[in-house]
Amino acid sequence: MRKKQTFAGDKKKGGSILYNWEQKMVGKVLPYIPKRIETYHLTYSTMIWSSLIVFSGFLSAKYSLNWLWLSSVMIVFQYITDLLDGKLGKYRNTGLIKWGYYMDHFLDYFFLCSILISYSFIIPQEKEIMLFFILAILGGYMVNSYLAFAATNEFKISYLKIGPTEVRILFIVINTLFIVFGKTYLAFTLPASLILSTAGLIFVVYRTQKYIWRLDMEEKTRLSSRSGRTGGGL
Repeated sequence: MRKKQTFAGDKKKGGSILYNWEQKMVGKVLPYIPKRIETYHLTYSTMIWSSLIVFSGFLSAKYSLNWLWLSSVMIVFQYITDLLDGKLGKYRNTGLIKWGYYMDHFLDYFFLCSILISYSFIIPQEKEIMLFFILAILGGYMVNSYLAFAATNEFKISYLKIGPTEVRILFIVINTLFIVFGKTYLAFTLPASLILSTAGLIFVVYRTQKYIWRLDMEEKTRLSSRSGRTGGGL
């Protein structure tokens, strides 16, 4: 009888450009996190940061684009809590492995939506449709990761050395460009972002399906070989 696979949603495969540096930093920080702060507190805090990001977008449209500095600070806070929540759970043996996988990544989508919603307050109305397509493409990366995990039990969220950390940095850069240059650069950057992210998603899906195809063929060969041995012994 084949051994049942152990849930591997808490074990990310591959790494981004900053992955090694992040792991070293986390190892040094974990022992100093106050006992009253639990892993689920850090996970839930994404809802606070995301709500303030939407609020900063509203204030930026109503008063001044300088309110986007608040959005950038919230992106940093979300990065810190998202980086530490799962590691803190392991460090203290909290046991919320599957819950953490579910809530952490659902709230990652919540966080992504909050950023694009905040931009919808700022950009011209005729360009808002671009945000819908960008959300669809970026959401496609998430869907690819979760479906691939279901098929392989290998959880991967970084591709071509680009992961959530690098994407957060990109959003902070975009916020800074908004503040410094206003909306003048939007005519180029929104279509360019959409084209690049779409091309990246096509490449990622192609590589993923090719890998899963190979796993299927290896499993088929293994089963055929076992069937042949069993039949030869009759």
